[in-house]
Amino acid sequence: MSQKTQSLKELYEKDFYLWVQENLRLLKNKKYDLVDWENLLEEIRYMGEWYVDRVVGLMADILEHLYKWENFECSEDVKHSWISSINNARNELEVILIRHPTVKAKAQEKENIQTAWELAVYSLINWFKEPKNHQKAKKYFGRFPTEEDFPKECPYTFEQVMEYEPWVHSLKSSDKG
Repeated sequence: MSQKTQSLKELYEKDFYLWVQENLRLLKNKKYDLVDWENLLEEIRYMGEWYVDRVVGLMADILEHLYKWENFECSEDVKHSWISSINNARNELEVILIRHPTVKAKAQEKENIQTAWELAVYSLINWFKEPKNHQKAKKYFGRFPTEEDFPKECPYTFEQVMEYEPWVHSLKSSDKG
């Protein structure tokens, strides 16, 4: 490894932005032997995984709020905030899936839906620990809930993550009365 390549590797740890600029300059000038390929390849891999991670996080937000809607009573204002959260997450999710179509296949994988559900369960547990929700924890569980209090497997499909609107049905039902 040349001295220049070694210093570029050190730059990666010390000043990432400068490291990017330096590697970009080297690539533009076709000085391929001086590029920090090891870290550059890792960053390219990370860039691709970022979209999958973001999609999983958005699905977790949707799953959390769908589950709350269906399982826990709250004021209409709170329920409307859940709907807003679901819609906002779906909008961002849709943009990612349109711009990066191959990410959709990854999002639909059972493993990623399950990971999203596990993240949603952690959020649900933490939601009950918020002081304003202590009474709800007592009402629904008699204590603060744990992972065992929620379904182990994700109770929703990818299609439901993207489209399910239980409030539309409940609104239609309440309009008839």
